[in-house]
Amino acid sequence: MSFIKEILSKPLFKATSLNAISILIKIFVGFITSKFIAVFVGPSGMALVGNLRNFLTTTEAFATLGFENGVVKYVAEHKLDDNQLKKTLSTIFITVLFTCLLISLGLFFFSEYLNTSIFGNQYQYAFVFKSLAVALPFYIGNLFLIATINGFGAYKKVIYINIFGSLIGLIASVLLIWKLNTEGALLSIILTPSVLFLVSFFSINKEIKILKAIDLKFYNLSFLKNLSSYSLMALVSAVFGPMVFLAIRKYIIVNLGIEQAGFWEAMSRMSSYYFMFITSIISIYFLPKLAVAKSNQETKTLFWNYYKGILPVFIIGMIVIYFLRDFIIYFLFTKEFLPVSKLFFWQLIGDTFKAASFILGYQFYAKKLTKAFVISELFSLFVLYFSSIYLISQFSIEGVVMAHAFTYSIYFITLSIYFRKSLFA
Repeated sequence: MSFIKEILSKPLFKATSLNAISILIKIFVGFITSKFIAVFVGPSGMALVGNLRNFLTTTEAFATLGFENGVVKYVAEHKLDDNQLKKTLSTIFITVLFTCLLISLGLFFFSEYLNTSIFGNQYQYAFVFKSLAVALPFYIGNLFLIATINGFGAYKKVIYINIFGSLIGLIASVLLIWKLNTEGALLSIILTPSVLFLVSFFSINKEIKILKAIDLKFYNLSFLKNLSSYSLMALVSAVFGPMVFLAIRKYIIVNLGIEQAGFWEAMSRMSSYYFMFITSIISIYFLPKLAVAKSNQETKTLFWNYYKGILPVFIIGMIVIYFLRDFIIYFLFTKEFLPVSKLFFWQLIGDTFKAASFILGYQFYAKKLTKAFVISELFSLFVLYFSSIYLISQFSIEGVVMAHAFTYSIYFITLSIYFRKSLFA
């Protein structure tokens, strides 16, 4: 465990203590909103919120064209070159704005169809998609501005915006859910990031006069080629992943009922809370080191530092969560969600394999292994979907978490074989 002490005492927690606070606030906000959803809309509302979140992830990916990581990279590279910076910002912003407006028109005019596809015939939430159509340019504009601020290295500003966004999101979610129940829960997902556009806009103007930096005369179509690999990796994850989860949730709703789908969504939300710590540690501490590692031996050292230092702590956390599962359900939700208790075992097994896979999966980004990433991602989603359908038919709702465990065990084995030279050099 000496590696954990090193992280705590040196770069990770000293450099990212503010980020740690941001993560804790996000988790706290998630807890409160989950409780309100559980109390005011129940398992069925939880399932509908899950469907909208998956749809929004896909919509966001198409609207941004997966450019977010590319924005950070190229703004960081060209922030001292005014001409290149203007080309970068103008090309990306104009392209994303055009795409975003097209998607907004589609959301508005096909709102009834989307309501039926995402929520089903028995629900009338077409207004949610019309609201999203209006809010989307601001929603995506906020993401673009935050990525630009990040590219300038204004790390603290990004974290402050995230903290502010979490607190605004909490207030908006609580009020909307309290007053409008399910409709409020759905609207709260859309509106908060849109409101943050103004905060991000005023923040970035201290780094660069953004309106003066974006001009059609600086538009450079050839520059988009540099972003293609980032787009492909981001779009594959953000498009196909939610599509698979939507398909599985719809299968559960049709065959087991919407309440069972709500129980799975509740389990998934809990999983996302504790995974924030893993993703933060890897992206902030390990990813930059993996990106500059010049040999298999250097990469091996990073991999095994993670497996010897971080993963054992995570596994201990999983064991604690398992034995406290009933208390956690009561705390986060209501007694109506007690059936979620039977989902914990296989979910936690799968999450352990997922955590073990994460450090290997980030190597795809670190070394820009686009083709390998796409193949592995599509393979894992293929396994997840078909194993879920089969195991749900055999074991009811427990089958979906069994499929989760099976998929990530296969994924971990596959990545271990692919990166064997770095793991066992």
